Order: sequence, then C-alpha cells, then structure tokens
Amino acid sequence: MSSTSSLTTSASLVLFGALASATIIAIRQQQTKKAKKSTNAGIVQAQLRKFGITLPVPPTPKGNYVSCTRQGNVLYICGHIPTDFETGSLITGKVGKDLTVEEGYASAKACAINILGTLAVELNGNLDSIKRIVKVVGFVNCTDDFTQQPAVVNGASDLFGDVFGDKGKHARSAVGTNSLPLNIATEVECIVEIED
Repeated sequence: MSSTSSLTTSASLVLFGALASATIIAIRQQQTKKAKKSTNAGIVQAQLRKFGITLPVPPTPKGNYVSCTRQGNVLYICGHIPTDFETGSLITGKVGKDLTVEEGYASAKACAINILGTLAVELNGNLDSIKRIVKVVGFVNCTDDFTQQPAVVNGASDLFGDVFGDKGKHARSAVGTNSLPLNIATEVECIVEIED
C-alpha cells in the first residue's frame, strides 16, 4: 500500500469517526430533550386540577375567522368571550353599571379559561409545550366613567400566572369600550409562544 493510500485511508477513518461522534451527540441531545419533556408532562394539567379548572370544548367560530393561527412557533389567539361554566350562558352586562369590578374580573378569567380550551385543542392536549404567554389584550364593556379596566383584566392575567408561573407573565393592554358583541362583559385575546 502506498503512503498516499495510507494517508487517504487514515483521513477517511478520522472523518468517519468525527461524523459518528457528532451523530451520537445529536442523538443524546434529542433523548435528553425528550426525557425532559416527559418529566415535565402534565405540569399544566396538574395546575388546572389544583385550581379546580376543567377546560371547555371550544365552540366553532361564528364568522369568517379561525380561533387560532400559527406562524412558526407563535400562536395568535382570537378574542374569546366569557361563559358562566355553571349555566353555560354568556356573562353579559356593563361593568360599572350592571356588574361590579369583581364580577368583571370573573368574566375576564372565564375568557382566559376559554382560551386555554382553544390552546388545548390546537396543541393536541399538550399545554406543557407552551413556552410563554407573550401578550394579552383585554376589552371591558364599561360605563364612560369607569377607570378600573386593569383590575378587571387581571382576571385573565392572574389565571395565566397561576397556571403557567413565570411563563404566564406577559405584556398587556386593558381597554375600556362602550359596547362588546352580544353585550358580553369582557373579551380577551392573546399571543402565545410554543416550544420548537
């Protein structure tokens, strides 16, 4: 065997060894990632059970829109309306006139629970794949002189914080309006980042 041939064979063996090592490292990283996900599985569901929350089946959109769109690893969730989960009826009325701040808070919380129902469907039940609640926008049907919109929208924000911990901390807007569809008390939408 010539020296040139020996060098070529040695270089091939070195290259093969490097590729094999890189492949093994990549496989181990994937296994570690899967194991970590498996260990964390059910954390959000456990939190929901802790707070006595049963996620509803989201309704079919009534207009020319969808409940959720995905762009890469970001989900854009449409405005969700509040449901009284005991009666199944909508929570309606104007905060500051028909409803108290506390009732408005409960309405915003109901919107957030409905959002989680939509997310559960979109993510095939794997709410643990949520990396962050990025942004929340809450609308409050209220009187002209009502100024406690943030206290009302806290109903949604607090729920996300309770369920997701630090992942539930988000940027937010709380907006007052003189009317909402169907005379609902609140409407909440959000942007969510999910794991790759």
